[in-house]
Amino acid sequence: MKNEPTLQCPLPISAIDTIQLAHGAGGRQMRQLIERTFMPAFANPALSARHDAAVVELAGIRLAFTTDSYVVSPLFFPGGDIGKLAVCGTINDLAMSGARPSFLSAGFILEEGFPIVQLERVVASMRDAAVAADVQFVTGDTKVVDHGKADGMFINTAGIGLVPPLVQIAPRCVRPGDAIILSGDIGRHGIAVISVRQGLEFESTIVSDCAPLANPVARLLEAGIEIHCMRDLTRGGLASALIEIALDGDIGVEIVEEAVPVSEPVSGACELLGLDPMYVANEGRFVAFVPERDRERALKVLQGCDECWGATLIGHASSAESGQVVMRGALGTSRMLDLLSGDQLPRIC
Repeated sequence: MKNEPTLQCPLPISAIDTIQLAHGAGGRQMRQLIERTFMPAFANPALSARHDAAVVELAGIRLAFTTDSYVVSPLFFPGGDIGKLAVCGTINDLAMSGARPSFLSAGFILEEGFPIVQLERVVASMRDAAVAADVQFVTGDTKVVDHGKADGMFINTAGIGLVPPLVQIAPRCVRPGDAIILSGDIGRHGIAVISVRQGLEFESTIVSDCAPLANPVARLLEAGIEIHCMRDLTRGGLASALIEIALDGDIGVEIVEEAVPVSEPVSGACELLGLDPMYVANEGRFVAFVPERDRERALKVLQGCDECWGATLIGHASSAESGQVVMRGALGTSRMLDLLSGDQLPRIC
């Protein structure tokens, strides 16, 4: 499908909305677009679950199915590239529904004149990431568009995986009192990308956390942890993920600011750039909502995984107003988190 500078929708969008969408729509605008355009047009039970991957049943087998498009700029950044990002992002969306990822597709939109050496580098990165995660590319497509129409390369990936019997992971399953576990420090991916894009140099190189998360999720399930919901912290970061879960699950959320790990380099970079790390994207981090009784076991399992050794408890689900996310500060202050009107950092995934 040819990339267009703005979305053409059957329902009217104001001129202001169109400009925002063209330059990086934030969580609020994107949610409104989905609510008034895509959800009514494509309504069905699988879509209404509002999760990272749809869980569908085929011939008695439960499958998770997801798709995502990647337009990151620049294509290469510390810790990864658009190819690794596409593989890990799709694997992680499947894992967030409890699925074991199995098969992927890849669609490439290449700009005329794109260097073949860079394409081969991206494809090799995708191959290596897929092999490491034990998934296979089984189908794909390639299109070439005019020079200047694709910013080098865009990639779409889709994936399917098997969901174990009796596993039900979705926002609607969250209950007040559930412990909220964060799998590690936040903000590294967004800062790694923006540092290259803007030519910024920090005292130490900030490396993206881009990584597949299927293994730690599988270990949680194998340990018998009752997972109510999970969400990987991509565009919009930790804050947006918590708000979306709270809205879709009709619950409140309360977290402790000091409990949220942010590395010193990322914290310093965010301060310099005027960014809030709570909203900076990650590509190897997730939150899990589990019953309080399973909290310590879940932490122990995750801290034993290479990808999640920094896992920590950051808060609990509450019976507060639906969608209300409160962050408690060290001095007894509290701050309400809300979806951003625009992306702090567009084109980071």
